Amino acid sequence: MTKSLIKQTFVVLAAMILLSACGSEDNVSGDKDTPGYAATMYFDALYNQKDLDAAMKIATPRHARIMRSYGTASQFARNLVNMQYDEVTIEVDMTNQSLREQYGDSAKINLIFTGQLHGEQVDDMRSVSMVRKKGKWYVDKVLADPFAR
Repeated sequence: MTKSLIKQTFVVLAAMILLSACGSEDNVSGDKDTPGYAATMYFDALYNQKDLDAAMKIATPRHARIMRSYGTASQFARNLVNMQYDEVTIEVDMTNQSLREQYGDSAKINLIFTGQLHGEQVDDMRSVSMVRKKGKWYVDKVLADPFAR
């Protein structure tokens, strides 16, 4: 190999490494047109990004007003959602998923949370009521945990 070919190969490899490191910050995967994706994005904004404004963009106006009254993502999550995490992984529970839910204008989505709080593993589950407006899904309500005290 000549020096120029080695140099070009090095430059291409370095560029590929740098570009792969600049990937999307979006940790959520899946079909973006589903209620499960929107619900996961909502909770990711609350728990991982700790960004109340980002979560409010995925909420209905009525729900966003309630969220705003708490001031911060952690206050809202602690008091209304009744869950706390230092870091969390969020998955859509597909066991009771109905395809009809994805094509109507409302859906109930069950989410499974697996995370850490003060070094301890915390597993939980929540349901959210979703509505579709103008082709986009929004969180309308975080449903009460039927097993909470």
